[in-house]
Amino acid sequence: MSKIEIENLSFCYEANGRRAAALEDIDLRVEAGEFLCLLGPSGCGKSTLLSILNGLNRASGGEVRIDGRPITGPGRDRAVVFQHYSLFPWLTAEKNVMFGIEQSGRKCSRAERRQIADDFLEQVGLLEAREKYPAELSGGMQQRVAIARALAMDADILLMDEPFGAVDPKLRLELQELVGRLSMEHGKTVVFVTHDIDEAILLADRIVVMEPKHIRAIETLCLPRPRSRDALAAQPEYAKLRQRLMSLFYEQVASHIGEEVVL
Repeated sequence: MSKIEIENLSFCYEANGRRAAALEDIDLRVEAGEFLCLLGPSGCGKSTLLSILNGLNRASGGEVRIDGRPITGPGRDRAVVFQHYSLFPWLTAEKNVMFGIEQSGRKCSRAERRQIADDFLEQVGLLEAREKYPAELSGGMQQRVAIARALAMDADILLMDEPFGAVDPKLRLELQELVGRLSMEHGKTVVFVTHDIDEAILLADRIVVMEPKHIRAIETLCLPRPRSRDALAAQPEYAKLRQRLMSLFYEQVASHIGEEVVL
């Protein structure tokens, strides 16, 4: 049994008496400990699929299961990191992480929660900033806090919706390598939404290339993880894989220009 099982999934939005299909005939398995990237342009349905996995949207048809159980709503087995930092501005970095631990239902004292929070802030390089509020942190630092909070919740599954889209290229690379390393160290199953081909290659065990409503292709990567940009550039398979993904990505972008698509 796979960690996540998606069978014949469909989803429709309804507005003003009209139905618009966002996903159709989606079949997918995600194994425990796998890092899966959903790759595609804006509007292809990848964020909609992630919201169904999070339990925020209900499938219109088909089945979605985690550990063999249907998803009926958000659960403590899943932690989410969004593109925008989603920290509580009135809480310090440490207390933001502590809040996540408390919401996860873990039975521990306040002192234990503080220690766990500090351990994860140290792992993302922010222990010295634990008493700072989000407004006192850069965008990259805020996203590190969000990653620390998600990891500290000790959920089996991390759902990440373009989490580095709002940071500059240098910080993006640092955060990519950080998440790649920490997700392996903590044995997390990750579903990661991106429209960045290089990001997907850097992070993923498998890349699901999406087009509007459908899965277009699935690429399995045989490159060892965690990865670095420099190490990837030295791999003979890297250039071939990147070219295949670019062909899939840009071919389907061109074929859907002018069509109505949904997020």
